[in-house]
Amino acid sequence: MRVLVTGAGGYIGTTLVPMLLAQGHTVRAVDRYFFGQHLLPDHPRLEMLREDVRRLAPIHFKGIDAVIDLAAISNDPSGEQFQSVTWAVNHRARVRCAELAKAAGVKRYVLPSSCSIYGFLPNDVIASEDTATNPLTTYARANEKAEHGVLPLADDDFCVVVLRQSTVYGYSPRMRLDLAVNGMTYGAWKTGKLPLMRDGSQWRPMIHVRDTAAAQIFMLTAPAEKVNGRIFNVGSDSETYRIKDLADAVVSALGRPVEIEWYGDADHRSYRVSFDRIEALGWRTEHNVAHGVRGIVAALENGTLDKTPQTITLEWYRTLTSWHERIKELEMYGGILDVPAAAFAALNREGFRGNEDADHRETEMVREPGE
Repeated sequence: MRVLVTGAGGYIGTTLVPMLLAQGHTVRAVDRYFFGQHLLPDHPRLEMLREDVRRLAPIHFKGIDAVIDLAAISNDPSGEQFQSVTWAVNHRARVRCAELAKAAGVKRYVLPSSCSIYGFLPNDVIASEDTATNPLTTYARANEKAEHGVLPLADDDFCVVVLRQSTVYGYSPRMRLDLAVNGMTYGAWKTGKLPLMRDGSQWRPMIHVRDTAAAQIFMLTAPAEKVNGRIFNVGSDSETYRIKDLADAVVSALGRPVEIEWYGDADHRSYRVSFDRIEALGWRTEHNVAHGVRGIVAALENGTLDKTPQTITLEWYRTLTSWHERIKELEMYGGILDVPAAAFAALNREGFRGNEDADHRETEMVREPGE
């Protein structure tokens, strides 16, 4: 298949795209590439398109069989910091992407959403896809609105599938250390202290990044009559933890003494989720927290991974925004240190009567004080 993947340069995308290529698909990878284009492999069946998803056009969907619409402002802190952008990207751009895909004759559209839209549930409730949602953050609310916008587009010629992902973990080329398992692993490995959000009693389903990517690929060929217009929770019962038990699993996988370091206010997101619907199709997870921890530790120990601003999503967004503001302040005539010759030529034409005036101005500027 020819698959268009938005957000292809992100945490899930940089794992998903190589998996699609390995299975013989052709990929059009769309992203702003805030984290660099080098994170995707050179491949004859990979077309990299640098574009903002808010500016997609019909031409981008030409010849495409399926869309996996990953692009989003990711995680709750980023969603709260950049609320208007989150609504524009996570909600409106994704609905528009689905509309453009349908108009272009694309046959299948997969929207990776989030189980975080369940919000807070009592401990005795296990949410199915039909359970009422309770999104508590901008990120979760925008995901919910995206779901509401794309599902009505489903018809006999356009298969729409929504995947509510568990909290993702594990090593990926565009690594994130601001996710629960990943952050715990780095802290415990680096300092011997495992950071844990209070109070540890909250429930959270987890899923390895390769498993959630595999679920997205699975939905490209799942029978349309069984998946079209439907929502699927993605994860497994065996990977659903209280956060304090998750910390124990991370420590066990590390195999070394670790001190728990509590931080923050009590997290009000707590939910357990049923995965019966997707498992009825024959899909299962293949990885667990121990696999995830070992993969991250291996990357840390061989030097391919370390904590940098690029591994903390909100910190990197803030860094890029700060750079942009500073560059705008310093830029003149289209450059910083190097200024195009054409800019000087235009300045002479518009700002001076001729070279003599320009020479005179330069002489005046370099006179010594008192001259």
